[in-house]
Amino acid sequence: MKSMSLKEIATAVGGRYYGDAALLTQCVTGVTIDSRKIEQGYLFVAIKGERVDGHTFIPAVMKKGALCALSEQPLENAAHPYILVESCKQALKDLAEHYRKALDIKVVGITGSVGKTSTKEMIASVLSQKYNVLKTAGNFNNEIGLPLTIFNINDEHEVAVLEMGISDFGEMHRLTKMARPDVCVITNIGLCHLENLGSRDGILKAKTEMFDYMQTDAKIILNGDDDKLIMIKEVKGITPKFFGLSENLDAFADDIVSLSLKGTACNIHLGGDSFNTIIPIPGHHMVYNALAGALVGQEFGLTPDEIKAGIEALVPVSGRNNLIETDSLMIIDDCYNANPVSTKASLDVLSLADSRKVAVLGDMFELGENETQLHFEVGAHAAQKNIDLVICIGTLSANTARGAENTGAKVMHFEKKDDFLAQAKNVLNKGDAVLVKASNGMAFSEIVEKLEQLKL
Repeated sequence: MKSMSLKEIATAVGGRYYGDAALLTQCVTGVTIDSRKIEQGYLFVAIKGERVDGHTFIPAVMKKGALCALSEQPLENAAHPYILVESCKQALKDLAEHYRKALDIKVVGITGSVGKTSTKEMIASVLSQKYNVLKTAGNFNNEIGLPLTIFNINDEHEVAVLEMGISDFGEMHRLTKMARPDVCVITNIGLCHLENLGSRDGILKAKTEMFDYMQTDAKIILNGDDDKLIMIKEVKGITPKFFGLSENLDAFADDIVSLSLKGTACNIHLGGDSFNTIIPIPGHHMVYNALAGALVGQEFGLTPDEIKAGIEALVPVSGRNNLIETDSLMIIDDCYNANPVSTKASLDVLSLADSRKVAVLGDMFELGENETQLHFEVGAHAAQKNIDLVICIGTLSANTARGAENTGAKVMHFEKKDDFLAQAKNVLNKGDAVLVKASNGMAFSEIVEKLEQLKL
């Protein structure tokens, strides 16, 4: 990371420094909240979580070589420097905001109800054809993860592609205050976090907080096939650009051909240019990700050939529509998270398989008062897509099973993962295409791991 002295850090977070004054000019080499990731010269931020209080690890991290700690508690007789703050969580955000302002780098911010991570991966793949790109790793897209991602930006990076996820009003405002995006991308307004946001209009309001702290000359790139986003005509004097399948949009695709689970071929139109490409990850929704990547690439001066190369270089990440081919099964690992829109999209992908199609679906969380009906509709969709066997796991997924069965699908319901795994060898056939999809709290990565080892 770029240099930040202890004096600069204390000022940025509004904290009080305790320790040897001679160390105030020393610079930290990194920032972490994880005591296991401490390296020489790091700043340790003691976050108080639900299960673990980071303050208990301060003595240990200092012995491991940390330069300083941020603490909400006075540390009696401390033999090491620390900065006392009112809130370590707020200090982490304040420091990230300060650090971002000092960076000479372009930032692409990405949000939306569905497809944030896959769009982030696509945009990063495209921009990497010309620039040194840092992208959000894993699920580091919230008020703890985003600042830690920002601290990973260094002098070598030319562009940062940052994913921003929220579940309530005000969160995006705080995330954008740190990220200060030069390009704002919104993938869609779907059905997630309804528990807090109430409706799609509430989701739209929360997501568009992204514009609060964007740069004054920022670009805005939106899904023009989304009925909510297409209504945004101007923001702070900036006219958005739109992508989708309609010819009147700034970027659109036609001649779309499914290549089964091997991907999708299409023709992308970008202003006066057009090119044929193959998106190497299956699913109709990936066309939208490619179009978003094409528009962002155009804004950054990439040629159509460079954009095409970036699209075709895309590599799936674990838990996100990742195809795993074993001697027994073709596993579609999409278990990182789930909501009704993303699950239906994943079922659409599964329906492209040439073999027997099996969906292993778990509970979807944070859907509010309509959770029963929304699960039912996902089950009905599975049946409509001619999925051969719909396996539902969990309490809420009993409604998914009911929706699938009522619509004519063959269904099995299990209360727990272990119940299914005990029967997996008897339920699955060699050569099956198996989708694994559920909210992250269901921990379906365990199912993926077990299926990878299954011999049929």
